[in-house]
Amino acid sequence: MNNRPAFQFPGQGSQRVGMGKELAERFPVAARIFARADEVLGFPLSRLCFEGPAEALNDTANAQPAILTASVAALRVLEEMGESPACVAGHSLGEFTALVSAHALTFEDALLLVQERGRLMKEAGARRPGGMAAVLGLDAEEVAAICERVSRETGGYVGVANDNCPGQVVISGDEAALVAGMEAMQAAGARRVVRLAVSIAAHSPLMAEAAAAFRHALEKVPLHRPRIPFIANATADVLEEPESIREALVRQLTSPVRWRGSVQQMIRRGIARFVEVGPGDVLTGLLRRIDASVHGLTVAQVLGV
Repeated sequence: MNNRPAFQFPGQGSQRVGMGKELAERFPVAARIFARADEVLGFPLSRLCFEGPAEALNDTANAQPAILTASVAALRVLEEMGESPACVAGHSLGEFTALVSAHALTFEDALLLVQERGRLMKEAGARRPGGMAAVLGLDAEEVAAICERVSRETGGYVGVANDNCPGQVVISGDEAALVAGMEAMQAAGARRVVRLAVSIAAHSPLMAEAAAAFRHALEKVPLHRPRIPFIANATADVLEEPESIREALVRQLTSPVRWRGSVQQMIRRGIARFVEVGPGDVLTGLLRRIDASVHGLTVAQVLGV
């Protein structure tokens, strides 16, 4: 059993107005991260995080660098306290924070990458509108089979976007296929099917143009071998080579986030303690559903903020 925790980093949807404010007020190292983000991006991201408005913060192009910054601010506080993870993983956008934690990416490069990622995803969503929905109460294999059938019947696309935990799967696709898929899930006995408040079909082939453009952006950024084991969404396995990591970050835009498998991989590596480093507690909640025998804390619980 590994005594050190795994750090897990949240993705888009975890943002909230006020995130990081108390952290920055209490810890100078966190305040410096927010100040550096403002400098690198050329606009007051810190004010957007601390004061909103929510509509601007929730915009994909802003939400992604905002969550990364709030997460790295919390990470730097933990590092200053001497906390060191045994391995790292991030949910979708959170992969970039995980790579910062693993010393594979600089904070500044990650910040500009996720800003570009958010912009490209937003543009792709405007060109090929779609959406996402959470399916509760069916397993991932059953959801995938229904999506395949609905895609054939509609001539559109709907598929698994996130395998989050047992009984919670997110689907993604174009409007007509997504609506048909949601109806088919209910007919198959899903406990609930909830449309998510996003206007893009993330982690689906509708993001192919964004993925191609993002590949070019990634190629220009130095990426190093992680110093801490990094588990990738696309493979649910440890990746070490920079080129493999680049490929996984591109693939992640069009393929499912294998979060359940990623957490199980960390548990197989002897991890019994997890800390969610960033805003919110979504991943801590998923952890309880994946394996109730391991212990999960949010960074707010660790730091008392």
